[in-house]
Order: sequence, then structure tokens, then C-alpha cells
Amino acid sequence: MFVGFLIVNIPFTNANLVRKAAVHCVAFTLPKGACMHGIHWFSIFNSFMMVIFLVGLVSMILMRTLRKDYARYSKEEEMDDMDRDLGDEYGWKQVHGDVFRPSSHPLIFSSLIGSGCQIFAVSLIVIVVAMIEDLYTERGSMLSTAIFVYAATSPVNGYFGGSLYARQGGRRWIKQMFIGAFLIPAMVCGTAFFINFIAIYYHASRAIPFGTMVAVCCICFFVILPLNLVGTILGRNLSGQPNFPCRVNAVPRPIPEKKWFMEPAVIVCLGGILPFGSIFIEMYFIFTSFWAYKIYYVYGFMMLVLVILCIVTVCVTIVCTYFLLNAEDYRWQWTSFLSAASTAIYVYMYSFYYYFFKTKMYGLFQTSFYFGYMAVFSTALGIMCGAIGYMGTSAFVRKIYTNVKID
Repeated sequence: MFVGFLIVNIPFTNANLVRKAAVHCVAFTLPKGACMHGIHWFSIFNSFMMVIFLVGLVSMILMRTLRKDYARYSKEEEMDDMDRDLGDEYGWKQVHGDVFRPSSHPLIFSSLIGSGCQIFAVSLIVIVVAMIEDLYTERGSMLSTAIFVYAATSPVNGYFGGSLYARQGGRRWIKQMFIGAFLIPAMVCGTAFFINFIAIYYHASRAIPFGTMVAVCCICFFVILPLNLVGTILGRNLSGQPNFPCRVNAVPRPIPEKKWFMEPAVIVCLGGILPFGSIFIEMYFIFTSFWAYKIYYVYGFMMLVLVILCIVTVCVTIVCTYFLLNAEDYRWQWTSFLSAASTAIYVYMYSFYYYFFKTKMYGLFQTSFYFGYMAVFSTALGIMCGAIGYMGTSAFVRKIYTNVKID
């Protein structure tokens, strides 16, 4: 069992003082800590029940439905050509010649997938390190660790982004490498520099020194970019060859009309509700630790929430993709990514509620500081969820079309 609680109003400058204050908090405020534990375990239990429900739903409905689809397609194969022409053909098998067609804007899509895989790797490694080491005892240690891990995991970005771009027939791989390498750093640095100008204008203590900005730029050009290049070359050479189970038709199949709730835009808007519900309670503790300046060190809970988020996201995107393919709409790549990434929209909407009802911030600097960094956090979370959803859905799509005999 991972045990942790939030310590209120403890200075960050002295590690021994933090430990003494933690002991004091346990000794004299145990009921409050126990309450925090109860809320945490209650949220984990609710999310875990949601995972069981979704996994059971996906296993029961999809497996049962797919079994019927396989039986129906087997009967159609045994019919002669006349009966097959008179039969009512429908379903996800009809788009087998287009389901592995390259997505629209493959350069941007592969860069987003590579960046999402890297963010997931960074999140996983940083949480594990935080569980082993007491990163909360020193100010800035968590941020320094995250920057170091992000730079070190740049080959992950290049590998997944470069291999996906090669499988989709992309030729401008150098441009894709640059976009994948600088997508997240440009977003973070651009927001930080904009807020930094406002901080300098207000003579705030949170202004980033010029030397720090130069150091970050040097890390991007001399560490992240070369490692991303290595990952891109490995990805293109090791897994860059298209090995789809179905042949892609030369002419795209026309997409039939379908009901309004099966449109990709509707699926995208509804796809992020359940993943957000699985992390809703934990978002409160994370926001409180960051914006109320309380210490967060229940990283065991965060690891459980990350695992639950991944499972829920994959299950939701698989269900959405199956319904989309069953409606004979083969535009599943962007739909699976955006339906999972829409979790970020609900997280950002929740940040508005937290700002107006849980904080006492006011003024241009505090408002821009809050919503600027919340936009960065929500966007990074959305890219990570989108990559997770796409990777899981891609394995599902490849699996179901591998098991079907197609002429």
C-alpha cells in the first residue's frame, strides 16, 4: 500500500525541517491525513470499478459482436457470386481496402504520436523516481528531473514518430523529425517566455533568468535534437516498412451517410468524458499541490491513476473506433487520437472551476500565469492520452482485420 498525505505550509528550503514537519503532521493531525487517505482510496476504488466495467463491456460486447461478424462473413464466403451480390453487405469488413490508408496530414499526426509516447515515458519514469527518491524535499528537484528525463527519452519520440511516418509513406522525414523534436519544447518555452515578459514587467520574483532560458534552448538543440535523430533513424530502419494485413485500394471508398451520433466530431467530444472521470479526484490533489503550494508526495496513487487512465482511454477509443468502422467510416486514425485527447478539454474546463472557486488569484500576471501553464499541462496530457488511445486502437484494428479472410 502506498501511504501519503499533503503537508500544508511547509518551507521547501530545508529537507530536515520537511521531515520533522511530516512527523509532526502524522502525530498531531492524523484524522485529517486519514481523511485525505480515505478520499484518495475512494477515488481509486471508483476508478478501478470503472476499469472493470469498461474492460468487461469491451470484452463482452466486442467479442460477442465480432464473433457474429466473423460467422456472417464466413457464410458470405461460402455463397456463390449471385447470392453474394444479392446479399446485404455491411459492416467493418467492407472498408478493409481503406482502413489502413494513410491518415490526413501524416507529418503532424506522426509527430503528435511520437510526442505523446515520449510524454508517457517521461511521466512513468518521473513517477517511479519520485516513489523511490524524496524529490519533494528540495525545491525544483521535480522540475529538474522532468527536464533531464525528457531530454534523455528523446529517442522514444523519434522512434515512434519516425516509424509511423515511414509506414504511412512519408518522404519528408527530416521535417517530421524537427517538428516532433520541437513540438513540446516550443509550446512550453513559448508559454514560459510570454509569461516571463509579464513577470518582468511586474518585477515579480518568478521571472526566469536569461541564463536559464539560454540553457533550455541549448538543451533543445544539442541534446534533444540529436537523440531524436537517432530514434528516427532506428524507427525508420527497424519498423518503418508497411506490413498491413490488408491491401490498400488505389481509389478511396465513398463514406456513406450515417446517424448524427456516429459522426467523428460527436465521438471526439464524448470520448474524453470517461477518462476525465477516472482522474477527476486526483486532479484536485495535483492542482492543490501546485497552485496552493502544498507538498504532493503520494506518487503511488499517481501511478495507479496513470495505469487506470491508460486502460480507460484504450477501452473507450476501441469502442468508438469499432462503431465508426461498423458505420463504414475508415477515418479512424485522427478520430481515435482526438477522442482520447479530448480529455484535455475537460481538464482545462475544470481548471476554470478551480481558479474561480478554489484559488484567490487576481490580476493580469496571476491569471496569465495560471491559465498559461494550465494550457501547457492540459495540452501535454491530451497528446499523451491521444497517443495511448491510438496505439491501443491500432493494435485492435490490426487484430480484427488479420483474422478475416479477404480476397
